[in-house]
Amino acid sequence: MSASPEPAGIRPAGIEALHQALARVIDPEIRRPITELDMVGELSLDDAGRAHAVIKLTIIGCPAARRIEDDSRAALEGVVGAGNVELAMTVMSVEERKALTAKLQGTGTRTMPFTPDSLTRVIAVTSGKGGVGKSTLTANLAVALAARGLRVGLLDADVHGFSIPGLLGLAGVKPTRVGEMILPPVAFGVKVISIGMFLDTDSSGSGSAAVAWRGPMLHRTINQFLTDVYFGDLDVLLLDLPPGTGDVAISIGQLLPHAEVLVVTTPQPAAADVAERSGVVARQTGQSVFGVIENMAGLAQPDGTVLELFGSGGGAEVASRLGVPLLARIPLSVPLREGGDAGSPIVLSEPDDAAAAAILGVADALAGTGRGLAGRPLPLSFA
Repeated sequence: MSASPEPAGIRPAGIEALHQALARVIDPEIRRPITELDMVGELSLDDAGRAHAVIKLTIIGCPAARRIEDDSRAALEGVVGAGNVELAMTVMSVEERKALTAKLQGTGTRTMPFTPDSLTRVIAVTSGKGGVGKSTLTANLAVALAARGLRVGLLDADVHGFSIPGLLGLAGVKPTRVGEMILPPVAFGVKVISIGMFLDTDSSGSGSAAVAWRGPMLHRTINQFLTDVYFGDLDVLLLDLPPGTGDVAISIGQLLPHAEVLVVTTPQPAAADVAERSGVVARQTGQSVFGVIENMAGLAQPDGTVLELFGSGGGAEVASRLGVPLLARIPLSVPLREGGDAGSPIVLSEPDDAAAAAILGVADALAGTGRGLAGRPLPLSFA
């Protein structure tokens, strides 16, 4: 058996082919090649043409272990043939984990990466009151943007009323910790973090513990999510804000003053009045209001008419008062509600549904208007 020499530039041709095959294996949590993450240990090819490889997982009990093992075996068999791979799965040492964390997050004091100079577009979804479907819209928007090939993160900032994990089929799923670094679970191509993932759950996976925190604790939690969670390079970070203009909305304004805001309302005038306030407060912190979404905008009847259960005109009124476009009027939809209950976003499961089509239209509007680069330094280097 011949061991793989280092550095990579002087590997024998056969070993280099094995290494290149493993470079196509992506860690499903970190979303980078396992070769780049230094997860490939000894790599060799014996005289009989059998490949021998050691794959080092980041932690004991890594939830992605089986997938990494299967993908690595398939990649190597693509070079040496089926049944000709001997794969050993081990775990990184403490020193190797520290080196990985430093590679991903840098050394020294960690800072919040989503600064005004970041290339990540930050979009906060807010509403004046609860029960308007804000979280359902946020979850579906995130999935729709990811389906367009964007790298999307979703932070559930509704600490007291978190619902994003259930909406995306992540109830009961815990983030992976590598040292002090938190890796967010991934659903439908979206990296997701929520306080609900850190609480004890009952047998159904629903949160059984309540969060009874006040301002300072809420601020620290949001700041930690933005700082310690490793989202990697994102095109878009969506935040599902709690309803109203309380502590979390103010903290988000302080931490992310460059964020764009989507205001969600229902059609009735009472909801429109309070929805406008959330947009006003966002502007007071320096954020910009991208547009308004009117949810629950009528129920289609068999004869083609629309039953306006919650009145009409509220979304247009809020948009007019804030001087921004009304991005969509999303009708009441049984599939939209069922998809939320099942953790199956309607934009994927039933894209032809009228509600799904309206949400996809908002995703198109967002995807078609990226962040401007004027006045911001770009992370470029010249050899």
